[in-house]
Amino acid sequence: MSNVSDLIATDIEQYLTQHENKSLLRFITCGSVDDGKSTLIGRLLFDSKMLFEDQLSAMEADSKKYGTQGDKIDFALLVDGLAAEREQGITIDVAYRFFSTERRKFIVADTPGHEQYTRNMITGASTADTAILMVDARHGVMTQTRRHSFLMSLIGIKKIVVAINKMDLLDYSKTTFDRICDEYREFAVDLGFEETVFIPMSALEGDNITQPSNKTPWYNGPTLMGYLETVEVSEDRLQSQPFRMPVQWVNRPNLDFRGFSGSIASGIVKVGDSIRVQPSGKTSTIASIYTFDGDLPFAVAGQSVTLTLADEIDISRGDVISGIDQPAQTGQQFQVNLVWMDDEPLYPGRPYVMKIGTQMVQATVTDIRHQVNVNTLEHMASKKLDLNSIAVCNLSINRAIAFDPYDLNPDTGGFILIDRMSNNTVAAGMINFALRRSQNIHMQHIDVNKEARSDLKGHKPCSIWLTGLSGSGKSTIANLVEKKLHALGVHTYLLDGDNVRHGLNRDLGFTDGDRVENVRRVAEMGKLMVDAGLVVISAFISPFRSERSMARTMLEEGEFFEVHVSTSLEVAESRDPKGLYKKARRGELKNFTGIDSAYEVPENPEIVVDTTCLTAEQAADDIVRILQQANKIPALD
Repeated sequence: MSNVSDLIATDIEQYLTQHENKSLLRFITCGSVDDGKSTLIGRLLFDSKMLFEDQLSAMEADSKKYGTQGDKIDFALLVDGLAAEREQGITIDVAYRFFSTERRKFIVADTPGHEQYTRNMITGASTADTAILMVDARHGVMTQTRRHSFLMSLIGIKKIVVAINKMDLLDYSKTTFDRICDEYREFAVDLGFEETVFIPMSALEGDNITQPSNKTPWYNGPTLMGYLETVEVSEDRLQSQPFRMPVQWVNRPNLDFRGFSGSIASGIVKVGDSIRVQPSGKTSTIASIYTFDGDLPFAVAGQSVTLTLADEIDISRGDVISGIDQPAQTGQQFQVNLVWMDDEPLYPGRPYVMKIGTQMVQATVTDIRHQVNVNTLEHMASKKLDLNSIAVCNLSINRAIAFDPYDLNPDTGGFILIDRMSNNTVAAGMINFALRRSQNIHMQHIDVNKEARSDLKGHKPCSIWLTGLSGSGKSTIANLVEKKLHALGVHTYLLDGDNVRHGLNRDLGFTDGDRVENVRRVAEMGKLMVDAGLVVISAFISPFRSERSMARTMLEEGEFFEVHVSTSLEVAESRDPKGLYKKARRGELKNFTGIDSAYEVPENPEIVVDTTCLTAEQAADDIVRILQQANKIPALD
């Protein structure tokens, strides 16, 4: 590797100490495809002399094989590590690279430019202090320029460099540079950036990267490296914020020690400081601060520590320890910014897992307030979110959490949503504020509970959820099950798909979004009826596994019985008791399950009844028998 500092050869210990004490800047490069992001990073690595000789040799060989610059070195190949990227000449994944100068250390994330990889860009931007937004001088401000700018604004990046690249291809035209600057300023006026620096450059030729270029005598601003070496880093900013530490682990190595471990998200904590634990609101004082290297009198943002308290108070993983004077807020319903990153669309009412800090909670988007057009920043009405959509939504979770608005503290205000079935990360979110309604509504204690009600009825409550195609026999079987349970003295109620659409759900249609809401309402109704001590029988197509899983998780373990009324599409269509399949085939019914809307077969139902080989009477008998075996209802003598 080329020599970075003379101290390496003369005093290695002093060099390492000097290097350790340098500040660290994390930044991203983003922008549209082929704007030169990877080339810029390659140039930075080359000019900062952070390449080994074998890397230079490999880059020269790869430039001949894959390069796009003729006999010149193709610096982009230092970063485009995936074979698919090298073959296509584009960046797909997020590539992280480390380099340093005499003044500072850097971690740079090269993010993809294609719209389909917006999720990767969010990943790279989530920890960045600043961003380099690449603009091809030949094309000016593009759709992805606007999209990435808006995403940076959402993520909370306040200082950006607009790097107007490939100026060499336009003879370093000041007129072109000024026109692009004006166009970008007009677009970004409402994005809230604190600082926007415009730099004309050529990443390939090295103009205005580390040294001022004599080809742009009309430009008097900083070089790119000059800016990166002096811009404020997040560690400095976070230390001035109120103290926050999400608890990652309750440390109990023995009976005499109880500490709370985690990474300090912001602020400074000292031994003797008064603290508040949230969301419980309990208070205490810091007794000691432990680290791997020993006890400390104080600790700052970014450090991983174990805190002990002067008082024995109940603290669990996911709780947030705050300074007592400026504690975090708490809430259960929020307005959030959401970036949807999954191929499957988001529909209000569908349940997800929310991970915020060290805590996992159940979450549902209750309302899409508006979607944002990234080209115009216009607010648009929307009933669902597709891949790469950006929207402001209302979000509800199953219990109160501690948080800060994202623009004040990204670590305690940022979250992801996880699909409950696939465990895929489907969205990145930023909390704006807690909805006032969540502050005004509290659970009221009730003395007569579910157990008391079920004791009075003489049996245990539960939900029997019949799912299957139209024409499979759900309603017929559900009716027979209720008659048999009634004969046994069981208190029941039957919720039928058609019947609830005459009243409770008559405002809903049959789009995927309406189906999600249909099942959500029925599941909430069923939950109340189980709490009343009843055996609830629900007969709904309920085509999506996610919503059936939601209905299950609303109840206690062992209270939900999923019954798959199994019938092939051919058999169900041949029965067609209501003539619906014929209408669907003629195109008179849209979004009909099995024809032009999907049905997701249950994966692990408690009960399967195959109505191609069982009569409705036999199927009902099987369901009743299993409920008796589970001790939910009285058995026959």
